[in-house]
Amino acid sequence: MDQNVVPFDIGRMLLGDTPPSFMAEIVVRTVIVYVYTFAMVRWLGGRSIAQLSVVEFLLVIALGSAVGDSMFYPNVPLLHALAVITIVVLVNKGIDEFLARLPQTQKLVDAPPVEVINHGKVLDEGLKTSGYSKLEIFEQLRMQGVRDTGEVETAILESNGRLSVFKLKRPVKGEALLPPQRMPSSAGHRRGKGKDKQAG
Repeated sequence: MDQNVVPFDIGRMLLGDTPPSFMAEIVVRTVIVYVYTFAMVRWLGGRSIAQLSVVEFLLVIALGSAVGDSMFYPNVPLLHALAVITIVVLVNKGIDEFLARLPQTQKLVDAPPVEVINHGKVLDEGLKTSGYSKLEIFEQLRMQGVRDTGEVETAILESNGRLSVFKLKRPVKGEALLPPQRMPSSAGHRRGKGKDKQAG
């Protein structure tokens, strides 16, 4: 810590060494950084923020930084940090209100759902649009107890990165999802049947 720092200096704690008018710059800085970060995260897509919406993800980042820095950096005035927190929350509330009034604009914030499997067939166009690989989709299918894509009527990748799966009543031909070492060996079954016949 800087030896010139005087503990519990109320002026430094609240405003630091900047003039009060710097608060207006903080508003501009926060909005610019928020909008730019939003654009970057939106460009990265759902896979980078699985389980969270873009807005929720940005809220966590922005609040975490504002809260953390103001806790232990003596050169970060509390009023500046509180201003950032307030601005971020207000921007998020504004986005929520905007989306509630104009639901059709939701696609500007979160990626729309994408179908990645249809009747057992993996859709290359869906994978390309979502940015996910076939192996990543297969992993999510296995986590839902699916052994073969032929069991799937449709699989839809949601905006939060989760996979919604609707199964077929009668499976069709598809791709096996289990690792090779877990797949039943047809050769082994044939050898086993041959031994049974010889034993008989």
